[in-house]
Amino acid sequence: MKSKEARLFLKSLKEDGIEEIYSDPAGRKSPSVPAPEQNRIRSPEKEWFLLKEKAETCTLCRELAAKRKKVVFGAGNAGAKLMFVGEAPGYEEDVQGLPFVGAAGQLLTKIIESIGLRREEVFIANVLKCRPPANRQPKPDEILNCEPYLLKQIELIQPQILCALGTFAAQTLLKTGESISSLRGRFHDLRGIKVMCTYHPAYLLRNPGDKRKVWEDMKKIKKELEAFAA
Repeated sequence: MKSKEARLFLKSLKEDGIEEIYSDPAGRKSPSVPAPEQNRIRSPEKEWFLLKEKAETCTLCRELAAKRKKVVFGAGNAGAKLMFVGEAPGYEEDVQGLPFVGAAGQLLTKIIESIGLRREEVFIANVLKCRPPANRQPKPDEILNCEPYLLKQIELIQPQILCALGTFAAQTLLKTGESISSLRGRFHDLRGIKVMCTYHPAYLLRNPGDKRKVWEDMKKIKKELEAFAA
């Protein structure tokens, strides 16, 4: 391919959202119909699709894979400035395949709207993509198995702020054993991303007196987002 034609070809790929092209340094020609593993064109959209496909067919946690109805990959804006991370799907989430759609989800919607945003403008995910039986707490090996999916989501979305909802999300993201009560109220750092930890909406349904503390945390998030936009 001539240099001018190559430049036009690369330009057209970038216009299609493809940012990286990997070539064979030895100069060997690719087969006319390359196998999937030989496809060296990558884009964020393709990586997102492949990640979702891999998560939805994952069987690393045999108990969870055997008992789940649907994998809850996450939902919202894949280019969101604000990303929420919860613990694990519940019954309604497992049925619908969407995060935070039960009573706790309705409260989370109100929390998001309290700072002038809509659910469609943020991204919502969980540490675990499958529901633990009887809504039990996630096991350490389940967190280890599922964490790479979450970290890759964060890498692709590149949010300005992460909001960890509850103990498990906060401890998983920050690699700490501290309680949520000691972590909340201030920003932490995760690879250059600001992390605010706050109480899980399900906890607030049982302890409505702590809603004010969550509102204080959300005001700090709102202020930080406004500073980014300024």
